Amino acid sequence: MASQASLLLLKQLKDLCKNPVDGFSAGLVDETNIFEWSVTIIGPPDTLYDGGFFNAIMSFPSNYPNSPPSVKFTSEIWHPNVYPDGRVCISILHPPGDDPNGYELASERWTPVHTTRKFQLAMREEVWAFWVTEFLANHLTND
Repeated sequence: MASQASLLLLKQLKDLCKNPVDGFSAGLVDETNIFEWSVTIIGPPDTLYDGGFFNAIMSFPSNYPNSPPSVKFTSEIWHPNVYPDGRVCISILHPPGDDPNGYELASERWTPVHTTRKFQLAMREEVWAFWVTEFLANHLTND
């Protein structure tokens, strides 16, 4: 019998295939494992990533959606929100609740109402937009 998590992930994957988020594609790494997705992200125009294709693995816990997925780039990429081993660090991928370090609001972190679509939209906003709006503005104007 399929788990609630696997049924939800199957529904969300079908939705993403029917109504994709611009610049993202997703599919299963292995057709027998709904908990591991292969994701390709296309670098957005007018950024240093323009024209790039960046591959990642999105892994979902068995208690999804109560806990967030993890994302790890398998393509080489430099970004302040990506660790050298490819793991992505953005608020929406952090467990629900208050940040023990006090850097994030609970509302910025994962909640069970988030979907894979919400994550992809957050990636577009938090990862790609960060580069354009904050990093360049803060570093190029200070040099």
